[in-house]
Amino acid sequence: MRGENAVLGAAGLAAFLAAGEAVPRLGLVKEEYFPPTSRIADALVTEAGDGTFWAALGSTLTGWALGLALAAGAGIVAGVLLSVVPYLREATASTVEFLRPIPSVALIPLAVLLYGTELRSVLLLVVYAAFWQVLIQVLYGVQDVDPVAEETARSYGLGGWARVRYVLWPTALPYVMTGVRLAAAVALILAVTAELVIGAPGLGARIAVAQTSQAVPEMYALIVVTGLLGLLINVGARSVERRALAWHQSVRGEVAV
Repeated sequence: MRGENAVLGAAGLAAFLAAGEAVPRLGLVKEEYFPPTSRIADALVTEAGDGTFWAALGSTLTGWALGLALAAGAGIVAGVLLSVVPYLREATASTVEFLRPIPSVALIPLAVLLYGTELRSVLLLVVYAAFWQVLIQVLYGVQDVDPVAEETARSYGLGGWARVRYVLWPTALPYVMTGVRLAAAVALILAVTAELVIGAPGLGARIAVAQTSQAVPEMYALIVVTGLLGLLINVGARSVERRALAWHQSVRGEVAV
């Protein structure tokens, strides 16, 4: 089954690349707006040989990794506290529901006012967007704890930390991993968006420069790089998720298939 999926995926990618080459060559769109795949590939090779490209890539990955780590840590801690501390969930429910729908891009003016084009501006947007992905999943995971298991742990005299470790955490972990995987994708989107709009160092800023200088093939090449980054991050997150949840029935069933 996996072999068939890989073959179909490769065939679909090949067809997409062929269409990208043929459409501008046939004059269906202007090459200056959408260059053929071969020109984009040449531009990508040129970018790979430029040291400033790797510096921009490193800046983007730095903002993404730091933001994701901060958001995941804060989301897990806050989610557990809101779930296990009596009345805290009710006291903060309205605040969470008010803040969560605010688009992270709406905070760009605030980020610029506070930190200008520094890395901290990127981190502010990345952490804000990714935090909610983790927090909500943790809250759902804790709510899914079996009441019978909770009462059994209490009857055996397990303390609060022991109940969190042996009852709450194993139940919530699949939700946590899902939240982190979603947050990883959102963090990359916000990192590139912040660089693109604010001008912070990174791939987004490099895309903006290519666009304003009419270097269209280079612009598309950089966009392809961001897409490949997203793909690698998603594959890596799923791999970590499968390893962390090797004991869980959902992963065992996936491996069996």
